[in-house]
Amino acid sequence: MATPVEDRKQPADRAVARRPAHEFDAIVLVSFGGPEGPDDVLPFLENVTRGRNVPRERLLDVAHHYDLFGGVSPINAQNRELIEALEPELRRRGIELPIYFGNRNWHPYLGDTMRQMTEDGVGRALAIFTSAFSSYSGCRQYREDLFNAQQAVGPDAPEVPRTRMFFNHPGFVEANVDRVRAAMSELGTDQVHIAFTAHSIPSAMAANCAYEAQLREAARLVAEAVDIADWAVVYQSRSGSPQVPWLEPDIGDHLRAVHERGVRAVVISPIGFVSDHLEVLFDLDTEAREIADQLGLTMARAGTAGTHPAFVAGLADLIVERMTPGAERPALGRFGPSHDVCAPDCCLPGTGRPSPWDAG
Repeated sequence: MATPVEDRKQPADRAVARRPAHEFDAIVLVSFGGPEGPDDVLPFLENVTRGRNVPRERLLDVAHHYDLFGGVSPINAQNRELIEALEPELRRRGIELPIYFGNRNWHPYLGDTMRQMTEDGVGRALAIFTSAFSSYSGCRQYREDLFNAQQAVGPDAPEVPRTRMFFNHPGFVEANVDRVRAAMSELGTDQVHIAFTAHSIPSAMAANCAYEAQLREAARLVAEAVDIADWAVVYQSRSGSPQVPWLEPDIGDHLRAVHERGVRAVVISPIGFVSDHLEVLFDLDTEAREIADQLGLTMARAGTAGTHPAFVAGLADLIVERMTPGAERPALGRFGPSHDVCAPDCCLPGTGRPSPWDAG
């Protein structure tokens, strides 16, 4: 008998279980979404910022970022590439589950994906979020989105628990280590400073989650693996009112500061992101590059985990462990493996709101 929607608890992974914890009919990759053509840009931005009183001038300013790249965010294509890489890795492990794809803010919308899974007879799907770190916008809000999609579809909508956060999973760390090593090779020196970047969030939001601590731990693991002692976690893509405190320092300010103390070569590693989407391309490859050039800093930007084989294998590990009672749960460093099910008050938004451009 289907569980009535009103009996479910928000967010989605707090729902009353109808199936054994290790049984799944499908996988669903859950992401932010982005425009796939010039005509999509303003409708996408209006959708992202609906109800937040963002001035029209700000929308047009951000729309210009997309114009520089043909009006297309690469995030959807990159997510499809990740699915294409994950499917054969799962088959190699004897897992033949279909992989669905749903977004928060653009096609394919999560509600449409939930409806399609329901029509296909999926009763329980395991969600993978395109975020390695715990925060409101990187975890809880996706769980709320899943709950809202379940409500819209009705009582036959599938249960959708998620995989654990993977900031310290060996596969994610190894992929970022390889990307940083490649960037260092591009510079031709190991006398570098590494600036690990992540999306800034309001300080009030950061106080309610482990975002900063997890970022520092992931950065430490990568820096130690490449034997670089001079590193820092910095932030990018800040938005919102200047009166609201957000995590700092900004990458631009940080480049100026390290140049001031005599650093001559910098690797920027966008460890807070899993793909080279538009914010990485604009904030780092365009704006940060311009600042580095003006300062005379030699700079290389490391790639994100993307479809690196170690990262893809790591995501498969996370799926297998949820499907296998008593499975190993590998994790590097000081924190151990993250939890599978969040506490009811986990990652609350605080007094600020997540950036409307997060992961675009």
